Amino acid sequence: ILPPDETRIRFQLTVSDIISTVEFNYSGELLATGDKGGRVVIFQHEQESKNRPHLRGEYNVYSTFQSHEPEFDYLKSLEIEEKINKIRWLPQQNAAHFLLSTNDKTIKLWKISERDKRAEGYNLKDEDGRLRDPFRITSLRVPVLMPMDLMVEASPRRIFANAHTYHINSISVNSDHETYLSADDLRINLWHLEITDRSFNIVDIKPANMEELTEVITAAECHPHQCNVFVYSSSKGTIRLCDMRAAALCDRHSKFFEEPEDPSSRSFFSEIISSISDVKFSHSGRYMMTRDYLSVKVWDLNMENRPVETYQVHEYLRSKLCSLYENDCIFDKFECCWNGSDSAIMTGSYNNFFRMFDRNTRRDITLEASRESSKPRATLKPRKVSTGGKRKKDEISVDSLDFNKKILHTAWHPKDNVIAVAATNNLYIFQDKLN
Repeated sequence: ILPPDETRIRFQLTVSDIISTVEFNYSGELLATGDKGGRVVIFQHEQESKNRPHLRGEYNVYSTFQSHEPEFDYLKSLEIEEKINKIRWLPQQNAAHFLLSTNDKTIKLWKISERDKRAEGYNLKDEDGRLRDPFRITSLRVPVLMPMDLMVEASPRRIFANAHTYHINSISVNSDHETYLSADDLRINLWHLEITDRSFNIVDIKPANMEELTEVITAAECHPHQCNVFVYSSSKGTIRLCDMRAAALCDRHSKFFEEPEDPSSRSFFSEIISSISDVKFSHSGRYMMTRDYLSVKVWDLNMENRPVETYQVHEYLRSKLCSLYENDCIFDKFECCWNGSDSAIMTGSYNNFFRMFDRNTRRDITLEASRESSKPRATLKPRKVSTGGKRKKDEISVDSLDFNKKILHTAWHPKDNVIAVAATNNLYIFQDKLN
């Protein structure tokens, strides 16, 4: 048995390594992950080689930096943890890359740039950096750029702070590439990327009396093509679409998406499992996808009364809701993502399982991200969960699922069939099988 202090240190090491967000950039060349220790790790796609075609989906570490540090709010006597809640890439405009990262309170804009040359031959400095005596300089020389080992630098360009009273759960870059929104439990703010000292409050659902509070904002996203449109989801299972052209404060929504509840299936847990944990527009902008505890729903923006598609993620857990409530798993926030052509969707589950649904054929598959089943270049085998009765070979019983192993964060390459799956402190990258 480890001494108490060592146990605590080991626990802290593992907790800080837990991945809390995964995001491909617009081209899919870079993949960023954030963790509970406030670090951002960026992976770069290896260029395809004729000699080594199997490297097509391989990503290697490109840059690692500390994005956020733990802080303390002395006015409220609250610790602000360093955990990265969300990362969002900005479209690439020049040789450098830019991304936004946020913890519970502070959003930062980072510039990631490469340096493979350095200036040498200064007049006022020696090669070791010491200043020279100006009176001893007898001739002028022109500094030259000399090649050096490639160095990737991450530098904070903007810090957007002090705008959120509650914990930030979403950031989303607008299609105008000049503004972005950030959402916490009760408010949504609109920022300009160049201005850090002020933001515009565009949604405020905080009641005058907090005892009257009935719902909170769970996720928000900008429309991929219309810079005036955004959506936000709530803990009551509803989605509101707002148009910033209608009013400065978008407290009155333009569209309200809600599926009527079946009274026969109502239970103590109905409100908890109907809470939406993620909302994502399709790349086309025609649809949006929402994830609640047991299902993924696809909505047509032109039809508010019900979703056009509903996919059950782990319906076999409906009978386990009582124990999931007791161990707090029922409050887990699963994310979802579209593939590049909007023809398939992916989301996570327990036991390191993740689910993929083909929207055209309506076929679905359950796969597992684990070290045992994910040896390099091995084909993943579909997994099945047995809900009772006689268990077939290769099936896993619902009673033996490990609820500590969960896939909350997934990302799909914007163009290729390459996916990234975060399983606790491990990142798995899968690609479709080469012929």
